[in-house]
Parts: sequence; C-alpha cells; structure tokens
Amino acid sequence: MAYQTINPATGAVEMRFDTISNSALEDAVATARATFADDWRHRSIDERATIVRRAAALMREEAPRLAALVVREMGKLLAQAEGEVALSASILDYYADHAAHYLKPERIAEREGASVHRLPIGVILGVEPWNFPYYQLARVAGPQLMVGNVLMVKHAGSVPQCAAAFEDVMRRAGAPDGVYTNIYASTDQVARLIEDPRIAGVTVTGSERAGAAVAAQAGKNLKKSVMELGGSDPLIVLPDAPFEATLDNIIWGRMNNTGQSCVASKRIIVVGAERAAAFLDAIIERMAALVPGDPMDAATTLGPLSSEDAVEHILDQIRRAEAAGAVVHLGGHRLNRPGFYVEATVLTDIDDANPMYREELFGPVIAFYAASDEAEALKIANAVPFGLGGSVFTADLERGEQVALAIESGMAFVNNPTWTAPELPFGGTKNSGYGRELSELGFGEFVNAKLIAVSPVGAPPPGVAQAG
Repeated sequence: MAYQTINPATGAVEMRFDTISNSALEDAVATARATFADDWRHRSIDERATIVRRAAALMREEAPRLAALVVREMGKLLAQAEGEVALSASILDYYADHAAHYLKPERIAEREGASVHRLPIGVILGVEPWNFPYYQLARVAGPQLMVGNVLMVKHAGSVPQCAAAFEDVMRRAGAPDGVYTNIYASTDQVARLIEDPRIAGVTVTGSERAGAAVAAQAGKNLKKSVMELGGSDPLIVLPDAPFEATLDNIIWGRMNNTGQSCVASKRIIVVGAERAAAFLDAIIERMAALVPGDPMDAATTLGPLSSEDAVEHILDQIRRAEAAGAVVHLGGHRLNRPGFYVEATVLTDIDDANPMYREELFGPVIAFYAASDEAEALKIANAVPFGLGGSVFTADLERGEQVALAIESGMAFVNNPTWTAPELPFGGTKNSGYGRELSELGFGEFVNAKLIAVSPVGAPPPGVAQAG
C-alpha cells in the first residue's frame, strides 16, 4: 500500500512515505501493550483528561496549519477543513469533560451491593478513511484514550501527513509513547495485527468490502469490532416543507466535502409531482452555480475529488446510470482542468432496475426522485442496502419524527441533513455496519462492563436458605 500526498487540486505527487517495517511494527505493538498494562490504564481520569484537553487546545492553536494539510491531501475546501479541525477538538474536549461521569460505577437497584464498572480492555486498532482525516481519528481517540485504552491507527494511504500531524499533537500534548501510535501499515500487516493477541479490538470506517473482511477476521479471533461502512442517505421533502430553507439544506447536505461523506444526502426524494418539479429546477440552478477552483481560495465552492480513482469511479457510475435509463440534467463529465474535478451533476429517472438505485454515489452527484406520496417516499428511502442516516423536511415536527422513525437507519434528522456532534451517537444498520461512535454509546464500545457483587460477611452460598 502506497502512503503518499497527491494534491487533488493539481494531481501532483508531493510527498511519499515508506510502509512500516515488520520489526518496527512489532516494536510499536509491544510498546503499546506495555504502555497500556503498566501506565495508561492506571492513570487517573484527571491525568488522562489533562492530556486529551491539551491535544484539543493544540488543534485549535494550530488550526490554520492542520486545515491546510487537509486541503493539500484530500482537497477539502479550506473553510470546511477549518470546521473539521474545530469539530475534532470539540470531540476531544467532550470526552475529557464527560469521562468521569461515564466511568462512574452503575449501581444495580435490584441487588444491594452489585454494580457495573467500565474498565479498559487494551490496545484498540483503528482503520480509518481519508475523507475527514482528523474527525475520524478524534472520534476514536477521545473515548478510547479517556476510558484507559490505547490506540494504534492505520490511516488512509492518501492522508499520511494528516495522520502524522494528529499523532504529533497527541505526543506534544503529553501522551506517553504507545498511547497513540500512527502506523503506515500494509493490508497484510493489518491482517496480522488483527490476529495478534495483544490487539483487543478493531474499529473500522470504510467500504463494505473492507469492513466485511476485517469483521470476519476479528470475529474469527473473538475480538470486538465496530464498523461504520458508508451510506446512501435519503432526504425526504414532505409537501409542507418550507422551500428556500429546505433547498439550502439539500445543497449543503449533498455538497459538503464535495459530496464525499458517508452521511451526505445522496438521494433527494420530494413528495408531489408539482413540488418535485419546482425543487428539481432550483437544485439544477444551485448546482450549476457552484464555482470550481483552488480549494484554498474562499471563492471556490466546488472542490476536487480526493483521487484519480474517485473520479474514474463516479464517472463510471454516471455512465452506467445513464445507460440504464437515468436522465443527466446537469454535468456528468470531468472538468477540463488539472486535478481531480468532476462537474456538479443531477440525475433523475432512476428506477429500481437501475444499478444506481442501490449504489452509493460518493461525489458531487444528486440522485433526484419524485414520490407520489409519503409511502412511496419511504419505499424509495428504504430500498437501498445501506442504513446510516437520513432526514425529513416538514413544517409538522411530530409528523417529521414519525417519518424519521420509519427510515431504516441508525440516525435520522428532522429539518437538517444527517450530521454529527460529540454528544450524538453515530452509526448505522444494515450494510452500513454496527456499533456506535460518539456520545456515551461510543464510550462504551470497547470496555469490560464488569460486574462486582458484594454480599454481607457470612452470607450463605447462592440459593441456600439461612438457618432460622
């Protein structure tokens, strides 16, 4: 596996990194395990929180430099990269602030003297993607380091400088060697790590294929895993939804990160033929107005995709959709400029025989549907194998909540596209994976929920009546 910085705005290779040697990897695993066993797990919550908070502060202090690395390595618009740095810092602070509460022993009301304690389990391996280079790391590091676990992270091959920068932040914040370790590992080396008894659990954000392979190997080795494997989020517009506010959310929900987000609003489903026609015209107008350019330039509103492979893949999807009967109302081609740019694209007439009816579109492409009624909208929304997020737009909040409950997903939002915050559990169902990150649910994924049951001195064995 190649670890290299290829600037998506130019296509130029800017830096290359060597894959970690087997001997260096063995040293890293041994260090992580020893640090967990002899140091980190024994530190107080306050000691761990001091380091995690300092890491958050460093990210804020160095936001311009960290954001520029995101732009350079995966092409995110600068303002969005700065937002990602701020979000990542807020996640670290959230867990530093809430760990004491989450780790407080839970008394079992029905049994005097019984309680559940959340204890760390060891070295956690994270396998993370390129599209949110710091956020993906923070949402693992925050809870796992605060619970007392340590992390080894194999980041995506296209964001090696971001990977190193996050590790450096943790080190300068005071984390001892082995608490957070970035590894430029190959696929084979990751497979061997999953089999290594010193690795206690595995968390993956990535494709269905990668997640299935890791989950199978983790299961074979009786290791807990958490999988976040992408999605094809529906955004349902009910007849009473306010037009302009909903339109703003549609464009943001689809085009944030140039559409390269697991929780992007990939399928827009508008109830009512007349309303759908009006929304389609407005969406085409808004998408056509996006300005391609240097992602470091504040005037740019359409950035590049992350890689040449990403460009080729989405163009192939557009061609296959069109060949199966879809109508391309806007875009559909590569932009004639250096770098990895694709036109903002709008597709309609995607029926259930079209391969794009069920595939995830990862880029600046809107799949637009008109539904005759709410029932048909939900049928379209739930027809895909994914179940990550979804959203509903309506003036009737109670009705919106009921429709949101009917979407087959791990998350659903009313009057906002699917998004993320430290206090909100993040994760999906169906082929979008299992387990949760963020919030208290994310804090409890890799812990030993240990029962302690204390009986009075001289108590008889269970089930034996005390002599009268």
